[in-house]
Amino acid sequence: MTAQLTAPATRTWQADPYVDALRAGQGPLFLRRRDGWLLPLDVERWCAGPDAADDTVLARCTGPVLDIGCGPGRLVAALAGLGHTALGVDVTPEAVDCTVRAGGSALCRSVFDPLPREGGWATVLLVDGNIGIGGDPAALLRRAAELTAPGGSLLVEVAAADVDERVEVHVEDGAGGRGAAFWWARLGARALDAKAEAAGWTRCDSWQTAGRHFSHLTR
Repeated sequence: MTAQLTAPATRTWQADPYVDALRAGQGPLFLRRRDGWLLPLDVERWCAGPDAADDTVLARCTGPVLDIGCGPGRLVAALAGLGHTALGVDVTPEAVDCTVRAGGSALCRSVFDPLPREGGWATVLLVDGNIGIGGDPAALLRRAAELTAPGGSLLVEVAAADVDERVEVHVEDGAGGRGAAFWWARLGARALDAKAEAAGWTRCDSWQTAGRHFSHLTR
């Protein structure tokens, strides 16, 4: 597979602060809620190679792998290096370019757009908080089920806190740079389980490492 740029369905992650951070390989970068609460975004980790927590995700990947919201592509590139067929999907052209430069394959497209190999991905990834994409985890979990092969896996990174929220946020850099508002969601493990079951998923495993929390769902 090779990179292909198409018009994404949403442009929320193309705000200049996010693109600038990807180009620099570092933050600071935050999601800010309307009430002022800030969620730091770990740009340096996203732009580095896989860490020990990422390795636990990579070890659970089988067959062809789809990384939803792949960012600069550290997992896609690592999977390609391990011999997997792997594809990243991201709405930000700069993220797609970073993925390709890292040695991975990616499409600049929304997960809700038509994608290659629909219903045939053995493993689908929603890491780095990407269960929040679109602010509607239930819809995202249903879409992931459409993309995944029968018996396939969905590996999801969840919030450490017991949280279930849909919020309006924007990206900002702490120095005055600010993007447009968009909807995002955060889920803890318990909230994920409830929404996943309704979408036809079953949790078969969960684990924690280096302060990060993950769930392994199967169809």
